[in-house]
Amino acid sequence: MSTTICQVMGFLVSSLGVGGSIMATAMDTWSTQDLYDNPVTAVFQYQGLWRSCVRQSSGFTECRPYFTILGLPAMFQAVRALMIVGIVLGILGLFVCVFALKCIRIGSMEDTAKANMTLTSGIMFIVAGLCAITGVSVFANMLVTNFWMSTTNMYQGMQNVQNRYTFGSALFVGWVAGGLALVGGIMMCLACRGLIPEESRYKAVSYNASGRNISYRTGPYKVGSGYEADPKARKGAGYEEAPRSEDGRRSYPSKYDYV
Repeated sequence: MSTTICQVMGFLVSSLGVGGSIMATAMDTWSTQDLYDNPVTAVFQYQGLWRSCVRQSSGFTECRPYFTILGLPAMFQAVRALMIVGIVLGILGLFVCVFALKCIRIGSMEDTAKANMTLTSGIMFIVAGLCAITGVSVFANMLVTNFWMSTTNMYQGMQNVQNRYTFGSALFVGWVAGGLALVGGIMMCLACRGLIPEESRYKAVSYNASGRNISYRTGPYKVGSGYEADPKARKGAGYEEAPRSEDGRRSYPSKYDYV
C-alpha cells in the first residue's frame, strides 16, 4: 500500500512540475524593468524567452517576438534548449509513468516490468527538473551580471545606459517547477524498490538425486550382454567349487594333478 501511495504521489508531484515548466517557458516575464529609481513611468518593459513586451500607462501592451536566432546571445539560446529538453523529458516520463502505475493493470504485465518503467520515469523526471533549474539559474545569473554592470555605469555618470532588469515571476515559477519535478522523480525511484519482487521467489532450487535412492528399471528381465558368465547357471551335477586358500583365493587343479 505504501508503495502505491508513493508512486501515485510521485506521479502527481511530477505532473505539477512538468506543467509548471511549460507555463514558465511560455511566460513573458522572465525579466522585468527595475523601477527602483523611477517608480512612476509611462512605459514598463518586460521580456521572455520568445518575445519582449512594452506596456504603457494607458494599459495598452505591445509584444514583439524575437525574429532572429543567431543574433541572440549564446547563453540565452542555451536557456531555451534546457527548458525545451526538460519539457520533452517530463512529458515522456508522464507517459511512461501512467503505464507503470501499480493501480493500473494492463494485460499480463509483471511487477518487474512495472518496476523498470517506474525507475525509467523517475530518472526522466529528475533530469527534467535539473534542466529546468539549470536553465532558470543561468538566466538569473545573466540578469545579475547585467544589472550590476548597468548600476556601475549609472554611478559613473553615464545617463544614456539601457534600462536595468530584475527577476520576473517566470523565474520563480521555473525554480518551483524544477524542484517539484526533482522531488517527484526521487519518489518514483523510491517506489521502484517496493515493486521489485523478493529475491527468494526467484532463487533456483537445485535437486541433487542420489543414485542409491533412484533406480531406473526398463523391464522385468535383466538384459545381459551375452558375455558374462553366470556361475549359478553352470553349477550342476559333478560341479564342485574350488577350495579356497588361506588368503581367500581359490586354487584350481592343474593338468599335472590328473596324471
